[in-house]
Amino acid sequence: MKKFDKNKLILGLAAPALAIVTALVITSIIIGATGKDPFHAYQVMVDFGSKADSQVWIINKATPYYLSALAVAIGFRMNLFNIGVDGQYRIAAFFAAVVGGALTMPGIIQIPIIIVVAMAIGAVWAGIAGLLKVTRGVNEVISTIMLNAIGASVIGYFLQDGRLAQKEGNLIHTPYLPDSAHFFEIPTQPKPIYGFVVIAALAGAVYWFVLNRTRFGFDLRTVGRSESAAHASGVSVKRMVITSMLLSGAIAGLVGMPTLLGVSYNYGTDFPAGIGFTGIAIALLGRNNPIGMALAALLWGFLERTGTQLEFEGYAQEIVGVIQGVIVLCVVIAYEIVRRYGLKAQQRKVGEELAAQARKSDKAEVSA
Repeated sequence: MKKFDKNKLILGLAAPALAIVTALVITSIIIGATGKDPFHAYQVMVDFGSKADSQVWIINKATPYYLSALAVAIGFRMNLFNIGVDGQYRIAAFFAAVVGGALTMPGIIQIPIIIVVAMAIGAVWAGIAGLLKVTRGVNEVISTIMLNAIGASVIGYFLQDGRLAQKEGNLIHTPYLPDSAHFFEIPTQPKPIYGFVVIAALAGAVYWFVLNRTRFGFDLRTVGRSESAAHASGVSVKRMVITSMLLSGAIAGLVGMPTLLGVSYNYGTDFPAGIGFTGIAIALLGRNNPIGMALAALLWGFLERTGTQLEFEGYAQEIVGVIQGVIVLCVVIAYEIVRRYGLKAQQRKVGEELAAQARKSDKAEVSA
């Protein structure tokens, strides 16, 4: 039976506690500097966020955020910075919408086809960056940023009336998906929750299992910690880079599905953008842990929902963005501080144990 490590638990709880306290203090100072009462702001946010319609809104908003964070986290575990999730999910959603709008099949067939198309397109788009990295040494940050721009241009070219889209009022969008392609909803009051939250939860469970209970996950984490050590143990670093980028892109392809299959039923000029960049912040906030990222996605949704109410109370519109930025910075800094403290404490403990053993050896030699 594994021995319970009290110090490890204390350090694990110290990091988020330190981050939360620090973030509240800094945010309170910033709000106070604007001449407003920070405690009243927190009370408004809690009251408005606890309403039933707000809770449903937060869960629905957090679903694509969580999927985006999962896509980013796969790269992070390999020390790959996949900054192209935004472009990957948008081009994946676009072509999935085109395919879905052109088909008329039973939902049990059509919905999986749309999802598989989205995952395949996202994987291919991310795989390009992985291939460039292992064959030409192109940094994935540069290549994924460029692919974001290229993806936007591809969508802009085809998203025109008479090509793969149609005009409706001031909007241009792909043909509507048939009713059979509408994803199920979880009935709640006053509004339903997107059924895709179930897929997001399953994706998080698979992410945890693959990374922590499979040989592939072990190899991936090994490469992320030391490429030379992984190579020495027989792991193909290039293959792992490409594979992780493909998986990251496949998960990115799911990001737009809650909106496509549950809200808009087409891809248009008003399709949500920027979710991929939000996923980076949520992955950092959740420390690449599936449960941590879920809580971070809900927190992000909570801040965005309650931020609208703060505007009605006379608070600055930008205050929510400031709060989000402060929280991310505090979490990153707090975890690093706790990590370094834990490392020094472990080194000190090992040194004391070695010194104690040395003293015992000296006493034994003197006695002899």
